[in-house]
Amino acid sequence: MTVIERYEALKNRVVKRKDEFTALINFMENETDYLSSPASTRFHLCRKQGLLEHSVNVAETMLKLRSSLAPEIDEESCIITALIHDLGKAGMPGVPQYLENEPTPKQKQYGFPASIPYRINESLVYLSVPVRSLYLAIPYISLSESEVQAVMYHDGQYVDDNKSVATKETPLLLLLQYADTWSTFVIEKNTKRK
Repeated sequence: MTVIERYEALKNRVVKRKDEFTALINFMENETDYLSSPASTRFHLCRKQGLLEHSVNVAETMLKLRSSLAPEIDEESCIITALIHDLGKAGMPGVPQYLENEPTPKQKQYGFPASIPYRINESLVYLSVPVRSLYLAIPYISLSESEVQAVMYHDGQYVDDNKSVATKETPLLLLLQYADTWSTFVIEKNTKRK
């Protein structure tokens, strides 16, 4: 199945909050670079549609974890938080977070791509990815406290700012954090740029 087919299948599983979710998805797909952004500037899924592929990987992994570890957690919460956890990487409407780098003259001469394919768009006001993700999503969909916590702190203790949530994580946050880590370092490991 293609990443788009996998994404469509996940979107179709959200039914209880369908109207809000549809409004959010319409915004994400039509007003941001969510569908075309890379997942990073030069590491995992550093290519067009990398962010979408990563988000789908996280959602699918999170649903597998949920079924084994915490079936009482709402499936839709898993799908929604997984699909929006890195929405901030799409930037703002009309202003992408990632810009393509041009190859150096020597790279162009020999037909090579830029050694660092993307750079951060410095014209954006700095917000962390989770903060921007929530900023973009909340006007379209109501999120529970545990969903907000999951999106906000999904990078776990890799981020110094997240120390405040240590030992206070909800099960939803733990599922998202592990699904994100597993997707990045196991599923997507072979897709990293060499």
